[in-house]
Order: sequence, then structure tokens, then C-alpha cells
Amino acid sequence: MQLVKETDLMKPPILILLFTVFFIHANGRSQKDSIAYVSDHLKIISLSAQSYVHISYLQTNDYGKVPCNGLVYLHNGEAVVIDTPADETGSLELIDWITKKKAHRLKAVVANHFHYDCVGGLEIFHQYGVASYANEETLSLAEKRGNTIPLNGFDTELDLNIGDTTVTNRFMGAAHTRDNIISYIPTEKLLFGGCMVKSMGAGKGNLADAEIAEWSNTMKKIKDAYPDIEIVVPGHGNSGGTELLDYTEELFKIE
Repeated sequence: MQLVKETDLMKPPILILLFTVFFIHANGRSQKDSIAYVSDHLKIISLSAQSYVHISYLQTNDYGKVPCNGLVYLHNGEAVVIDTPADETGSLELIDWITKKKAHRLKAVVANHFHYDCVGGLEIFHQYGVASYANEETLSLAEKRGNTIPLNGFDTELDLNIGDTTVTNRFMGAAHTRDNIISYIPTEKLLFGGCMVKSMGAGKGNLADAEIAEWSNTMKKIKDAYPDIEIVVPGHGNSGGTELLDYTEELFKIE
């Protein structure tokens, strides 16, 4: 604060710097995200040169039209998608953007859990020959719900090689659902938490399949397992930093 008071001429640049530092600290990245693609069905926002949030829209009875987040990671000519767009049109647009606009081979798609906002466009990915992966429990629950079933299951952890880097997909415990996983990209220090992670200020959301008693503890396990996290992408709402994990842990804490 003393620097700001030294001269009026110093106020604008210092205030801008403080403002920028605050938002990078609070959200794990600058809020000046660039929109890489936008249509009526899909929006793609860049987090870095390799990582993008894709946003599609799910029409629900209880919450109306809900924006749903997924992730795209590109590296050395290969790509992985975490959660499909919520519908087939958005999925077609995303595949086209990755393979044509970005000229990357779509190597894999991973489902965070069995709900429709994760697998709504999965059949389109299968038609394009993309390998799909999920927790074994997700395969079983998707079948029971009548949703498209991922082709490959894993028990606890799956490492996918994308380019010459690794994307870790891991079951850390029940929360939003009993099958939900996280996806972590070490080179980006980026965690995709899906619907188990809430954006700042969000409510508890859909609890129909939730394991509320385990939710807060699962957040703590994630923070302990990945202390280097800088960017956190929730299933809905704005991305941020580890404050999203702290907020979600507190939101579901059992007194």
C-alpha cells in the first residue's frame, strides 16, 4: 500500500498489477481467457497453449439449461477429451475443432462419471473410432441408467500417454457419485475434478446419486495427493485454483 501512496502517477500501473496478481492467486490463472471457439452448442476456452475447457449445454427439468464443463488436452499431435459435450452436435463440433482446426489425433476420451453431462456425446466419439475409458463402476452405472457405456474400464488408476506426457485418471473416493474420478495433468499442474468440485459460491447441486458423507474427505485426499495443483476445473462454473477444493471440502463438511 505504501508504494501506491508515493505518487499519483504510480497508481494506475500498480493497481492493475495488484488486480492481476489477485486474480491469478484466487483463480490459479488469469481471467483473460481467450475464446478459441463458440457456437450455439459449444464454447471452447483456452487455459494454456495445450489445455482447453469445452462448455456445452444440458437441458434439465430442475435447473433449466445448464452449462457443462469438459477438458481438452493437446500435446505433440495427440489429444484427449475429458467428458464429452452434453449432446451429439456439440461433440461433432469438438471433434472437428480438435482434428481439423488444431490438427491433432484424438487418441482417447475419458468419462468422469456416469451422468449424461459426461457421456451425452460418447456415441459420436465411438463412431469416430475414439477409445473411451472410465472407472469400472461407471460402466456398470451407465448401463443401468441407459447411458452410452465407455468401452474400457479401470479399477483405480489409468495413465494415458498423450504426446510425450501423461494424463492420470484416478478414483479418489465417492462424492457427487460413487464412481467419480479426477484427471490430473502434471505438466500443466491442472486438475479436472468434474461435478465433485464446485465453483466458488456454487450450491450443492444435484445430490440424487451423491455420497455426501464421503464428499469432504475425498476433497482432502485430492489435495494431499496433488499438492502442486495450480488450475482446477469444476464440472460446472468458472475454473480456479485450489480454493475450489477448499470451498467444496467446507461445503460438504459433516459437523
